[in-house]
Amino acid sequence: MTGTVYKSTGSWYTVKTSLGATYDCRIKGKFRIKGIKSTNPIAVGDQVDFELETHNDQTTGVIHNIHDRSNYIVRKSVKLSKQTHIIASNIDQVFLLITINNPPTFTSFIDRFLVTAEAYSVKTILLFNKIDTYSEELLDEVRYLAHVYRKIGYECIGVSAQTGKNVDKVKALMVDKVSMFAGHSGVGKSTLVNAIEPELDLKTKAISIQHSQGQHTTTFAEMFDLSFGARIIDTPGIKGFGVVDMDKEEVGDYFPEFFELKQYCKFNNCLHVEEPKCAVKAALDNDEIAYSRYRSYRQILDGEDEHYRTDNFEDY
Repeated sequence: MTGTVYKSTGSWYTVKTSLGATYDCRIKGKFRIKGIKSTNPIAVGDQVDFELETHNDQTTGVIHNIHDRSNYIVRKSVKLSKQTHIIASNIDQVFLLITINNPPTFTSFIDRFLVTAEAYSVKTILLFNKIDTYSEELLDEVRYLAHVYRKIGYECIGVSAQTGKNVDKVKALMVDKVSMFAGHSGVGKSTLVNAIEPELDLKTKAISIQHSQGQHTTTFAEMFDLSFGARIIDTPGIKGFGVVDMDKEEVGDYFPEFFELKQYCKFNNCLHVEEPKCAVKAALDNDEIAYSRYRSYRQILDGEDEHYRTDNFEDY
């Protein structure tokens, strides 16, 4: 039998067939994906082949094959720094939720996520959430960031699950697609998904006032079928986003505005750091590239760990 992985709990997987039947499945013995050192060999969104087994009147499945992935989103494993964790696979698009405060989403996190999405060919749309709660000054921050990312080519939408602003716009983009929702804990992923499809009633928790961080509500990624012909993957809140398996020479290729200028650099292997006649650095000096983007690039290049950054938007 063949089906799609809808939920992973680490050792068991919920697999749904094209006929709508769901089965709890496990992996038999060692299961390794060629070329990927991952803490989870199978991810939500994977197409798998499995066989049914019945023990004590209970029928479960045993997964014996995984189909080739069209793409996937991967990050450093939190516990095992040399391994990766595949968040989800076979995704049509990712909605990255961003909040200016309560909790803050820093550009270093946004850029690391976008670089990974570019590297694995996943389209990303930026959703600036909770805009009904912002002062005019904070709305200016949203406008500035939206301008930075729209200029690069990313679609940016201001949304509010509370007032319903642009919820229909997001919904329209989701029809006939598999969409992943991602972001820090507390940015309002589950609240927004509930506004899009109230019947799902995903669990939500309030922001911790003491730390201004969201409480983790989603433990594992999970896929849901929606009533309007869409599928969503709800993911755990991500504190930091470690970039993996990327050579220094290729990092700049996943910054679209850098890649566009690369042909004008004196050296074709230019790292845009100390090299003479670098088109990227010239564009930076002329304010044609956002400083926050170049800083993120240098952090990735230098191997700095994004988990410990304490940037403030006022720095930009």
